[in-house]
Amino acid sequence: MLVATPIGNLGDLSPRATQVLASADVVCCEDTRRTRQLLAAAGIPTPRLVALHRHSEAARTGQVVAWLQTGQTVALATDAGTPGISDPGARLVAAALAAGIRVTAVPGPNAAVTALVLSGLPTDRFCFEGFLPRQGPERRRRLALIAADERTTVLHEAANRLAGTLADLAAACGGQRPVVVARELTKLHEELWRGSAADAAATFAQRPVRGEVVVVVHGAPPPGPPGDEDVTAALAAHLDAGRSRRDAAAAVAGALGVSRHRAYELALHVEHHGRRSSSDDVAAPKGGS
Repeated sequence: MLVATPIGNLGDLSPRATQVLASADVVCCEDTRRTRQLLAAAGIPTPRLVALHRHSEAARTGQVVAWLQTGQTVALATDAGTPGISDPGARLVAAALAAGIRVTAVPGPNAAVTALVLSGLPTDRFCFEGFLPRQGPERRRRLALIAADERTTVLHEAANRLAGTLADLAAACGGQRPVVVARELTKLHEELWRGSAADAAATFAQRPVRGEVVVVVHGAPPPGPPGDEDVTAALAAHLDAGRSRRDAAAAVAGALGVSRHRAYELALHVEHHGRRSSSDDVAAPKGGS
């Protein structure tokens, strides 16, 4: 059973989550000390706690699956939010499913989704990036993908690396790209900073940051309509392949989203300036001058 736990405000622990944690034979958790504090605050008698974090998940998974196979009830909770989302849990879930064990969840708090819906940026299509690589070509590749993606992007970042990541986002996406920095969500000092990527980089380079941070980045603007050069290049390819002017115009209009009239007019231009006209294609009569 995957149990979502509060990302800040302890009042967000649901009644069902409380019941599951109280009745589980074993509670696997990222940090036994923090989970013990959560259980105490919720008035739950401390069950058997087993540490399962990013360093121990691989080694611990087999034992947890064995407990499940004997009929024991195991709850998995991480320090904050939903297990498996930038937290341990995905490996254990995959192993349990492979062993034919039913996996269920108690849904609840999630920092990425909370930041997204509070950001004011488009929510109809979004991409969750988790934590970016700290350096190297893979980091540059991921930043380039974010810069080109038309969807809103949500990513996590450590407080001490926030300023550097905002500077990299401004460089990759352009300084005017809107961003939101969400910090300490649901906690007493919750903050949602909104502005451009360049202003975000400058602002957070000058101030210390503490707590959990989520960055939400507006998607790239959609590409503009194709220019005449794009249309004529596509038409030339079709005409050179032997397609008629009308068929080439229809194909390009559908592929590039331009009007058939525009495509046909440009096809005439291509034929006149870039290829022989249809009258030139007719063989000249034989005979001397």
